[in-house]
Amino acid sequence: MRRTLLFLAISSLAACMSPMPAANPNMAWVDFAMPSPGGKVLMAESLDKKTLDDGRFFQVTPGSHELKVRFDFEVSSGGFGMDLDAPNRLCYLTVHYDHFEAGQRYLLEARSLGFTPSARLYNAKRELIAEGSETFCVQ
Repeated sequence: MRRTLLFLAISSLAACMSPMPAANPNMAWVDFAMPSPGGKVLMAESLDKKTLDDGRFFQVTPGSHELKVRFDFEVSSGGFGMDLDAPNRLCYLTVHYDHFEAGQRYLLEARSLGFTPSARLYNAKRELIAEGSETFCVQ
């Protein structure tokens, strides 16, 4: 497990070192946010069931797409448990949206409530336009 975490940390640092590509005005751009205090990792996993090379964002053509993200988070005991080591969860969240528009920016937000993760997609006006439809957790 520690080797996996070390590999992920090194991979994340390598990705952070490369500059973000310029947004293509003919495509839609999707950024990420984790408002939950226990959120650790939120990254793009696949677009339309195809694995991505860069997990920092989605850049999609106009139209319908399925976005899958990896979301790692801590599950807090809420201060009631004696275990000071909060368990970690690794989940994959899928959001489907039919109306991506060229040149628009979107925000995919992942959060958790206890052991339950969720994902929401917002447009540039911060209006909720889609919610996660599928969740698969491995831990």
